[in-house]
Amino acid sequence: MDTALRSARPRAVLTSEHEAFRAQFRRFVEREIVPHHRDWERAGCVPREVWRKAGEQGFLCPTLPEEYGGAGADFGFSAVVVEELARVNASGVAFQLHSDIVVPYVLAYATEERKRAWLPRMAFGEMIGAIAMTEPGMGSDLKAVRATARRDGDHYTINGSKTFISNGQNAGLVIVVCKTDPEAGRKGVSLIAVEEGTPGFTRGRNLEKIGLHAQDTSELFFEDVRVPVANLIGEENGGFRHLMHQLPQERLIIAIRAATNMEAMLEETIAYTKSRPVFGQTVFDFQVHRFKLAEAKAEIGMFRVYLDDCLARHMQGELSGEEAAAAKLLGTEMQNKWLDAFLQMHGGYGYMAEYAIGRAWTDARVGRIYGGSSEVMKEIIARTL
Repeated sequence: MDTALRSARPRAVLTSEHEAFRAQFRRFVEREIVPHHRDWERAGCVPREVWRKAGEQGFLCPTLPEEYGGAGADFGFSAVVVEELARVNASGVAFQLHSDIVVPYVLAYATEERKRAWLPRMAFGEMIGAIAMTEPGMGSDLKAVRATARRDGDHYTINGSKTFISNGQNAGLVIVVCKTDPEAGRKGVSLIAVEEGTPGFTRGRNLEKIGLHAQDTSELFFEDVRVPVANLIGEENGGFRHLMHQLPQERLIIAIRAATNMEAMLEETIAYTKSRPVFGQTVFDFQVHRFKLAEAKAEIGMFRVYLDDCLARHMQGELSGEEAAAAKLLGTEMQNKWLDAFLQMHGGYGYMAEYAIGRAWTDARVGRIYGGSSEVMKEIIARTL
């Protein structure tokens, strides 16, 4: 990221190859996403064509092995994609959910036949992925899911409903968290993939949220949905274990987004306060604002160093679940605190949707909820004390 705040301290975790990839993806973002994102917010969805363009240029699923259509790159390339979308607050473009949350389940646990059928299409943006965990009234308690999958010969029959599902309207493949043994609690949870167009699988309304307006977040319904047993992702009744193995990467992604978004909004606020006159001087000239911005720069910079260490550890396969939870907890709580302060420095204009800080402030609020709430992160950390 070529900015004064970021260039002051080289980031050892990323190489020149990562930065060359960043330059390419940044051009794509500035050309294909930034000019249209406000329109997508009004429409409530990002067009599938954008996904196809990203896939054609190699910006989806960078860590996917080449044999399945990816680049076989390390997670640093995925981090760059997250950072560049966060830099411009392109909160509706859920490439990271598709590439680094859904695809890893398929790669790690699906049958070879299903990998070859689905993964190349996902890499090229022809099939968009979603994962259906949350149910009405369930919250973060995955072991309490009520959706069921009953084995019937060579098929499962799925019944149930899901809500708050990101990519819900666009998804061509949904990994459904369901119970194959309803009496066994977490030991009865399985992951089963359902393709778009399967009879009995329907989408509800595109949910109206207070933020993330361009991201299609939907209700999904499953009524006697029959899918082949081969669509099982991993082991039957082993879904909870698979989820726990993959969730740390999701939480790291959320933390990466929070860090970069804070940095971008800090820069924007510094520029705004230096240009905004009030009482014969600029907002920046008031010591109370300069000191608050100085505090923000110090704290955000400190978090960046911690986060890059987490990123390096993850790239080496050493990041623990509690470390990922800590990064998400700190990053999203800090993001909400500082974006609120930055909005205040913008005054009334900060509350206008045409200003980036207002949209970023609203979008950031969900960071303390999705991927496991802040309270759940504290519980994960507390278990290790």
